[in-house]
Amino acid sequence: MFMLNNELLSDVKFVAGSLNGESGRREVIPAHKFVLSISSPVFLAMFHGNIAETSNMIELPDCDYESLFEFFRYLYSDEVKFSGTNVLQILYLANKYMVPSLASKCTEYLQSSLDAANVFSVLPLAQTLEEEQLVQHCWDLIDKYTEDIVRSDEFADLDKCLVESIVQRESLNIREFDLFQAVVRWASRETERQGINVNDDVKRRVLGEGIVKAIRFPLMSQKEFMSVVPDSNILTTKEIVNLMKHFSGVPTTPLPFSQTPRKGTVRKELKCQRRRFGTYIPPTIWFGHTRRNLRSSRCSLTS
Repeated sequence: MFMLNNELLSDVKFVAGSLNGESGRREVIPAHKFVLSISSPVFLAMFHGNIAETSNMIELPDCDYESLFEFFRYLYSDEVKFSGTNVLQILYLANKYMVPSLASKCTEYLQSSLDAANVFSVLPLAQTLEEEQLVQHCWDLIDKYTEDIVRSDEFADLDKCLVESIVQRESLNIREFDLFQAVVRWASRETERQGINVNDDVKRRVLGEGIVKAIRFPLMSQKEFMSVVPDSNILTTKEIVNLMKHFSGVPTTPLPFSQTPRKGTVRKELKCQRRRFGTYIPPTIWFGHTRRNLRSSRCSLTS
């Protein structure tokens, strides 16, 4: 630890961004090629390979000072101090310079601190770095707390490809009405980011067919559907008419929207039935109860 950030015998310096994020300010960390080389094969190649770095001043424009300092702390002492502001950058550095032991510590910290507020900060980087276990942990959290997560400001700022991946998931725990409203909010924010004037078809184009066709409109109630969907200008007139026929029980051509409940909402419904009525009894094993008798027994339980 004595040699960390110490000019004594230093033979290389790293220039990183400011800890406070001040524009134009640069922070310098002195380091020692030998220590870095025995800790990272990338540094070994950088300083002692066939095309070794000749400059003793290494610029790291994609790294902030705090995260680089903690990265070096680990290389010098096997210790690191994580925070919500530096752990993602340290994970990036651990992968960039091939320090798998530090990458593992980062993912462990992220998994223990992951929540609805930071999942969209973690997921894109975890995907880029191919941290599969962390990626799966993020998706599990999204599936479990979908309703809270899609209402967040972070959801409205996501890239389109990630929004599409979320909306297409079978395991979301959210009503389609709430999911549609979140998608409409995202589309409104996206049109603002792109500087597009909103007209009757722009939101449909911004969303794309992959997102629109993933919303399960038939699972909404007729009241929910009529309260927001026609006025959103996302569905075509023909789609709206066909869905209205569906709600009214009028035969129509097959709808291009799934009518199968998502697995997360099914699990939620089963849990509600267990809490309300005790052990859930599937319809196939009612042991002689007619539907009417079963409904009567449920009413008596709740009266």
